[in-house]
Amino acid sequence: MRVSGVLRLLALIFALVATWIFISSYISFNMKTLRLPRWLAVVRTKCGLSKPCPDNFFAFKISSGAANVVGPRMCFENFVIMSPVKNNVGRGLNIALVNGTTGLVLTQNCFDMYSGDINLLVKFLKKIPEGTLVLMASYDDPGTKMNDETRKLLSSLGSSYANQLGFRDSWVFLGAKDLKDKSPFEQFLKNNPDTNKYDGWPELLELEGCVPQKRKAWPSMAAQ
Repeated sequence: MRVSGVLRLLALIFALVATWIFISSYISFNMKTLRLPRWLAVVRTKCGLSKPCPDNFFAFKISSGAANVVGPRMCFENFVIMSPVKNNVGRGLNIALVNGTTGLVLTQNCFDMYSGDINLLVKFLKKIPEGTLVLMASYDDPGTKMNDETRKLLSSLGSSYANQLGFRDSWVFLGAKDLKDKSPFEQFLKNNPDTNKYDGWPELLELEGCVPQKRKAWPSMAAQ
């Protein structure tokens, strides 16, 4: 019984070795040749964009706040600048400044547009350096304290909706200090009781896209 058992074990080992040699020799089973079909491959993009950005473009994604419950989120080149998790967002307008050439984050801040001091926002906007990208997202109420001077400054950054921004509107925007035309990266939803998704607020907005490092290319671009 013991001899027959040993023979069976040897036969099994021989069969396994022979099978492995066959696979290695004729099917070339190795990690280099084993590839998933392209349609099954998972492509990781910066900021989770629907498609990767080409060379010399910055990837970004901006989400507005949802009602007065969930704060906004900003991602630039796969770096989350502002989010509820980072605990650096607030009611009103949330703003991040990014160097338009290097893509480095310069600063971020939030301004209470319901009961805050509008002069703080005006001073902030006036000090934005030339060539700076400006990312903005609303949360709860971005418009109650808005005045003509603020709307003019926001429009000069490329906004098409600054003059309409009001109480509890939803707004996401990416502009630039030296932009000569209107930015193609902007979404806006008016607070309307007949169309609001939430009780007293329009739905959350999400803006994503690829920003060319040279702003002269912006007129031909559109947000994804």
